Amino acid sequence: MTLPWLESLPVWGHAAERTPPKRFVVQFMGTGISPNNWWAKGAGATMELSKSLQPLEPFRSKLNVLNGLYSRPSTGVGIHPGMTGNILSGMPLTRGAVLHGGISIDQVLALRIGQETLQPSLVLACEQPLTGYHESNFSMAYSSHISWQSADSPVPTEVYPSLAFDSLFENSGSRRLESILDRVGEEAANLRRRISYDDRAKLDEYLTSVRDVEKRAQRMRGDLSKASTNAKDKGKSLITMKRPDNGLPEDIRDHMRLMCDIVAIAIQTDKTRVASMLMCRDLSGLFYPFLGVRDAHHPASHSDNSDSYERITRHYITQLAYLAGRLQSMQEGQTTVLDNTCILWLSNMFSGSSHDNSKLPVLTVGGLGGTLETGRVLEYGDKGNENRKICSLYLSLMDRMGVKLDRFGDADTRLARL
Repeated sequence: MTLPWLESLPVWGHAAERTPPKRFVVQFMGTGISPNNWWAKGAGATMELSKSLQPLEPFRSKLNVLNGLYSRPSTGVGIHPGMTGNILSGMPLTRGAVLHGGISIDQVLALRIGQETLQPSLVLACEQPLTGYHESNFSMAYSSHISWQSADSPVPTEVYPSLAFDSLFENSGSRRLESILDRVGEEAANLRRRISYDDRAKLDEYLTSVRDVEKRAQRMRGDLSKASTNAKDKGKSLITMKRPDNGLPEDIRDHMRLMCDIVAIAIQTDKTRVASMLMCRDLSGLFYPFLGVRDAHHPASHSDNSDSYERITRHYITQLAYLAGRLQSMQEGQTTVLDNTCILWLSNMFSGSSHDNSKLPVLTVGGLGGTLETGRVLEYGDKGNENRKICSLYLSLMDRMGVKLDRFGDADTRLARL
């Protein structure tokens, strides 16, 4: 069980190294946002945010709203899968049975800096992937995966919170039935006697947080076990079954919140420095009865300026705000984990009703250790196509993570003014 930053102890393998590492997290929402309700004005703590962005008001000084960016290889190729599978790679996708695109930014970072952590990256999803082919002859795998470890292979996503939790704490076999905190109880007690008063409070807070996540994951472990047994008895695969029969929570709020908590713990403890979260895939079939919305996500996106779809959009921005809040609450010396992280939030199109991805909704939260200026609204829509490539943003972010490439995707220049 890894620990968060403690001032009393050497960290990150070097007794003299007190500079926190930089981290990169992606949150993705499929099928676009509510265009009429997506805007920001001003700068810093007085930045004015639209209705859909209001959950981010506590983080205005750490927020960047980037308008007008686009991915050229995903425009003019047909709707949905061809707009999605390369959202983090900027490479053209191949139609038909053979998958081929490009490695995604998160996996480039995992390859370059992943050896510094126990887990190179964490790839989570809150919705099962689709199978088959779209009418555009692109594989539905492109609609279901944003993280690609090679041009031909997506990174398998973990959709079950209990299994994602296990990956953080070396839970396997019968250990999954034991509390991780019970297993390390004696070591934790010995550690408390060696650290400062402030670190004891931080340690207690951390252990309490892990206990809470563990209990919630354990409840879902039981649901998964029952679902697996039922699927086996019926000769079905879990991936083909709907919630809650597939062992996933029927209320997606519980699912998304727990996945955010798992990412937060993984980042806080330096288990990994790279994570991606597919909150809902392209062509999503998720439902939102708690928002008073009758339609599933994808049909609802065809009325993207309706009150219903605005509520859906705001729900996903709320997940971003929740994760940012968790990281903001975690101290690392004089800074917080959020100060040393960049959370990138984006969707594969701007308007679902017109399937318009000529520009993309893009946000960043966090300062990457002071290397990323924040509290800004940056407009690129009028700067010309060569100057508004989302891959130029990726090159700029990778620079700040210490990974310098001459080219990535369709870009060989950095994003101006970032």
